[in-house]
Amino acid sequence: MKKGKNVKLTGFRSCKVQFGTVDSKELKTIYINLQTWVEPKLDTENWNRIVLNMNRSFKHSVYNNIDKTIFDEKFIVDLDLRMSGIQLKKKSFLNLETTLFVNDPIDFKSPKLKKIIKKFVKDIYGDVLTDNEYFKCYLTKNGNIKPTKVKTEIS
Repeated sequence: MKKGKNVKLTGFRSCKVQFGTVDSKELKTIYINLQTWVEPKLDTENWNRIVLNMNRSFKHSVYNNIDKTIFDEKFIVDLDLRMSGIQLKKKSFLNLETTLFVNDPIDFKSPKLKKIIKKFVKDIYGDVLTDNEYFKCYLTKNGNIKPTKVKTEIS
C-alpha cells in the first residue's frame, strides 16, 4: 500500500515547486522540492564560492522562515547545482530539496499545512532567488517564465 503523497504548488513564475512526504499516515517529515533553471548574469572566477554562499543563504533563510510551532528547528537543505558547467549565456539546472521535521502530528491534506508551506517557499524564494545578483531564474531551459496576471479595469 502506497503511503507517500506529493502536492504541486502553483504561483511561482520561474520555478516548479512541490512538497510531499514518504509516510502520510504517520507524518514525521515533509520534503519541499524547488526546481528551476539558472543563468549567470556575470562571469566570475570562482563559482564554487558563489554556490556555497548561495547554499548558506538558503540555510539561513530556511532557519529564519521556518514555522517553529509546527516544525522542529532541525532541517536538511540539499542544493544541487553543478558548478563545473556554469558559464555565461548557458542555463544550468538547480534543484533545492528541503526536509522539515514535524513537531506534532498534523494531517498532510490539511489546507493549513499547504498554506504554511506555500508561505515558507515564497519567503525562501524571495530571499535567495528573486533578487540574486549572480543568477536569473527560468522555468524551463529554453527560457520560459509564466506570465503574470494583469488586472484590467472596466470603464
